[in-house]
Amino acid sequence: MTVEEVQNENQKKEFLEFPVRLYQHDKNYIRPLDKDIEAIFNPDKNKFFKNGECKRFLFKNEKYETVGKIAVFVNRLYKQNQPTGGIGFFDCIEDQETADFIFDYCKKWLQERGMGAMDGPVNFGERDKFWGLLIDGFVEPLYGMNYNFPYYKELFENYGFKIYFEQLCFSRPIFAEVSRVFTVMHAKHSRNPAISARPMKKNNLEKFAKDFTEIYNKAWSSHGEGKQMNESKVLKMFNMMKPIINEHISWFVYENEKPIAMWMNLPDLNQWIKHLNGEFGWFGKLKCIWYKRFKKNEKMVGLVFGVIPEWQRKGIDGYMIWEGTQHLRKHTDFTTTELQWIGDFNPKMIKIAENLDTTVTRKLATYRYLFDRSKEFERHPIL
Repeated sequence: MTVEEVQNENQKKEFLEFPVRLYQHDKNYIRPLDKDIEAIFNPDKNKFFKNGECKRFLFKNEKYETVGKIAVFVNRLYKQNQPTGGIGFFDCIEDQETADFIFDYCKKWLQERGMGAMDGPVNFGERDKFWGLLIDGFVEPLYGMNYNFPYYKELFENYGFKIYFEQLCFSRPIFAEVSRVFTVMHAKHSRNPAISARPMKKNNLEKFAKDFTEIYNKAWSSHGEGKQMNESKVLKMFNMMKPIINEHISWFVYENEKPIAMWMNLPDLNQWIKHLNGEFGWFGKLKCIWYKRFKKNEKMVGLVFGVIPEWQRKGIDGYMIWEGTQHLRKHTDFTTTELQWIGDFNPKMIKIAENLDTTVTRKLATYRYLFDRSKEFERHPIL
């Protein structure tokens, strides 16, 4: 088998085109935007190159046909029990020998750089995109979510990878019956003149960025991960999202104008992107605008849900959900809401998702392979 490092334009194109050929008969496959993939491997656009190294490779058979591809990387800020590298953007024909060759190649590459394990398939970047292997729920992926054939699970596990953590994705129909608890809490808090709910508006992003930051930092300080966000970064994020913000589906709750809860959603971009075949130049942008205007998008994606500590377990979430749901049922075409994945190591967030009256509709897995095969394998610690 021949191995080629992706360096020139033809190799970059093949890295993008190989999965398109591989999945050509799979109706659920949605080609990601080429620019989103290429940005990950561009040191000028991906900050993780400052503390890491990343290479991608094509694997060819004796007929010089591509039979697999992968990216392998070291992120020195990725702190684990042992130095751990990553692999991602893996695609392969249904052949264990080919997959083993690819995994062996990555193992050797990582060992040469002092790594003691490899996680995959993961992203050379944040966990919010291209992270995990789909193991259950083989339907159209959400924007930025990995999709793969069912046989990939066997390729990983037969090699010796073990599940480090499962990634649970939750969903519910917009018009499904809402929990009576939600309607009761809505009725209760509606009688309180100090409590109000309002949707996010594009013409006042500064205010909502400030409110988002306040709620997020208070809510997440008690969830075990210690994440904090900066208001200026949130505003920058909101401005980037402005073209796709739907003003009917993101909600904030206030007590006398003090922000106490939020429910942030966006339309699933893949419902428009699936018509673009990866292209997002000027023509692709025009097509996207046309589909956005004339093609119904029936799926929205929950990004963040949060309630400040002093209002938790008081039913303010039910008030917000029913207030928003009644509104978006009247003013949008959405029929399904989906939540981005939650790790099985985070029972608090899973409980929040379950309290939203959702069910698990798909699972992904982050796998780990320890190079020292005598070492005891441990799953991700519970938060």
